[in-house]
Amino acid sequence: MSRPITVQYFKYPDALHWRHELRWLGEDAHGIWLGGAVGTIVQRGAESPVVMTRAFAQLVTPDRWWTALFNGPGAGHDMPVYVDVTTTAHWVRSDRVELIDLDLDVVQRGDGTVCVDDEAEFEEHRVALGYPARMVASARTAAARLVLDIESGTAPFDGTGREWLDRVT
Repeated sequence: MSRPITVQYFKYPDALHWRHELRWLGEDAHGIWLGGAVGTIVQRGAESPVVMTRAFAQLVTPDRWWTALFNGPGAGHDMPVYVDVTTTAHWVRSDRVELIDLDLDVVQRGDGTVCVDDEAEFEEHRVALGYPARMVASARTAAARLVLDIESGTAPFDGTGREWLDRVT
């Protein structure tokens, strides 16, 4: 792995959310791949940092409303694929990418089932935070498409993520 990259999530419009520093793994047709080894520190807002007990590869797509985590095994964790529905990634510097987390998550569990998570939170924040109509439509469309892509094994959910994860572990 090479240079460090900071991934900073916000909650709409600009509240600090999750942040972690990963290592640049490479780039392919799907986007930029970053890696977090066991021991990577993640932090939500001003909360205490958390040390990851599993490795993961993160795909930052250039023009899609999501970013995906491909997770290695870890204690109490049974989600090999975890996709955050977000605004498109904004590279503010070559070593920092920022995204707005839109609450919806598409998760593939260890048994292969795929589901959309946090729909109630999305609806609550849509109203309370005043998500723009285009943002709402884009987030819902992305989540629906992700379910289909993960279930059907469409790239990068066809084993590609696992190949990048192997570079971390």
